[in-house]
Formats: sequence, C-alpha cells, structure tokens
Amino acid sequence: MRVTDHRYSAELDKFDLAVRMIRHEARTGTIRACTGFSEDRIRKIYATYFRGTGGSSGIIRRHRGKSPRRIHQFVNSTPRQLEATVLAGLFLLCGAGALDAAGRMSRAAEADRVSLGQRLCQAFEAYRSLHPDPRLSFEWAWNLYHSLVDSHELYFAPCDACTGRYVQDAYALDYRRCPFCEMRDHRTLPMPGQPLDHR
Repeated sequence: MRVTDHRYSAELDKFDLAVRMIRHEARTGTIRACTGFSEDRIRKIYATYFRGTGGSSGIIRRHRGKSPRRIHQFVNSTPRQLEATVLAGLFLLCGAGALDAAGRMSRAAEADRVSLGQRLCQAFEAYRSLHPDPRLSFEWAWNLYHSLVDSHELYFAPCDACTGRYVQDAYALDYRRCPFCEMRDHRTLPMPGQPLDHR
C-alpha cells in the first residue's frame, strides 16, 4: 500500500467516526478527542450532512458545553446501575478496556484514539439495542468510560449473591449486591423484550 493510500484510509476512518458520533449526538469536544478534527471541521460536517435532517427520534441535536462528569447518575438507582453495568460490560466485550483481578478497568493499550472511538460507538450501539428507552446518552457513556479507566471513581464490585460483577462507586458504602439480583428479588427485572421499570 502506498503512503498516500494509507493516509486517505486513515482520514476516511476519522471522517466515518465523526459522522457516527454526530448521529449519537456526541459533543464537539468528544468528537475532537477521538478524531483529532478541529471544531470548525466538525461543525462543517454537521452542517453539510445533518442540519435539518431527522430520524425516528427527530432532529439530531448538537449539545453545547462540557461533557457530564458526575458519577451519581450511574449508581443513584438500581435500574440506572443495571444499565451502567451492562454498558461497562459492553466496553470490555468490544475491546475498549481490560479488567484486572481487583475489578479495576484499564483502557485498551493497543487502541489509538480512532480505534477507541470506534469501539466505544460499537458498545453504545449494542447498549441501545438492548435498551430501546435508554437512560444513558453517548456523553454519559463517555463519562462512564473515563470514570472507569482514568479517575477510577467507578469499578466492578463483586456480588455476594451471584458472584457477578457490577459497576459501583469506589468511595461509597457497598452492600455487595448487584442490581440484577436486587431487581430480581424485588420482581422488577423485566422479561426479555420488556422495558425496564422506570420507578
């Protein structure tokens, strides 16, 4: 392969990723972190391909400001903790990270930023297919990932009931019971194809 072909392929991968992330309503800063594109170029891509278009959920919006950074959203209710655990597990399945024996997640060492962005999109899309009415947006997924691999405010705690792992606040009191067991025991875990109880 010629050098020019490689550069073209790499640029096309970045463009495809930017379009994919815009569809998920990712913020400009998040797209820039994964593609290296300037803010101006990202705005131009949106203006050219998305402005005035709609889908099944309406217009694709552009969100301003910084990405969310709080972790409370992931653990403040059993249904949210369950969805965060599912999404975090999908990060692992899609190769965006690795888990150690203590339940700490680290980012995939071999993945460059474009590859990482692609894997996070793949995980988020799988999560959306499992949860048609999701509580977590792509930006919250981005926050979840960084809370697991960078700040380690979240980790995979062991459940005493089923021995499975679940997303937990590393600095909060933990009753060592996963949201799956909690919802099952309170008969709020839905059957396949049913939406989660939003209470």
